[in-house]
Amino acid sequence: MRDGFDLLGALQGAGLDAIGDEPRCSRAACGADATTRLVWRNPRIHDESRRKVWLACDEHAGYLEGFLRQRDFPVAASPISAGRLDDVDGHA
Repeated sequence: MRDGFDLLGALQGAGLDAIGDEPRCSRAACGADATTRLVWRNPRIHDESRRKVWLACDEHAGYLEGFLRQRDFPVAASPISAGRLDDVDGHA
């Protein structure tokens, strides 16, 4: 077991509370540094106020965005350097 590992926090944050200081890609089995923030929602079960954030590395950003768009989920991609990681509306 790693010292300082917060399993519950990592699971709840979907990558936002990952081990270490650097944000990590949300793609399964990928531990690369994240460069892109994907803000999305499932309109079938959530209204406009409910949004989720996934983080993606350069290799998986297109894949994850395509995965969401294929399901007709509204999604917006932006560099993670363009704000806080949990910023879903352009302000935190």
